[in-house]
Amino acid sequence: MICIKEATVFEGYPNIKTYELDVTSLESIDKAKEAILNDYKSIDVVVNNAGVGYRSFVELSEDDKIDAIVKINWLGVVKVCRAFIPCFRQQNKGQFINITSIAGLVNLPLGSFYHPTKQAVESFSECMAYELSDFNISVATVQFGNVPSNFQKNVTKSQESTIDSYNKMMKCVDRIMSRKTSENHNLSISILEKIYKIAENPSKGFQKYAIGFDAKLMKNIRRFLGYRLFDRLIKRYVLSQ
Repeated sequence: MICIKEATVFEGYPNIKTYELDVTSLESIDKAKEAILNDYKSIDVVVNNAGVGYRSFVELSEDDKIDAIVKINWLGVVKVCRAFIPCFRQQNKGQFINITSIAGLVNLPLGSFYHPTKQAVESFSECMAYELSDFNISVATVQFGNVPSNFQKNVTKSQESTIDSYNKMMKCVDRIMSRKTSENHNLSISILEKIYKIAENPSKGFQKYAIGFDAKLMKNIRRFLGYRLFDRLIKRYVLSQ
């Protein structure tokens, strides 16, 4: 999903077309699909990048915010893929690149809602790849850490409460996220270059790609330490700050 006014940055580029798309609306998805197919004879790749954040404690969570993050981060991917599978199948080629996150690889504090949506996309993508293997349709997921963007600024958070432990944890996680976002100066370029390479050279079946130091480090630490040691590590170096 992109704000309509933001699409104006692409004006003047003859090879770039923009389309209005709300991933939570079947009508909007179908309308965008129809417009794209009207402009292009075939589609090589669909990148699912729509996503929002919700940083909250389970006790303080709100139904409308839970529904919103599930509809955008998880069901949005499902519905967009479902809409374009027939096109890829008829072409006998195509590729889905589903953007997840480091949150799709590991579980971290205050990720009770964001992380499950990203891990759901990981599972969905891998399962879907089996179904599409006979039609020369590949599926990839891409994970990375905090990017210098407006994402963290727009993350919805639970309000400060009377529970000191909750307030302390929220401030701690906010501080870490802000620091990591400011540190990853070159991550945006790395992501764009990697996605371009994936799109140019689609793999067979399903493939995961971790981009950037944070994602690769967390992926390997979680894999080799196991749950218990990873849990201790997070409590010591994240929650104790």
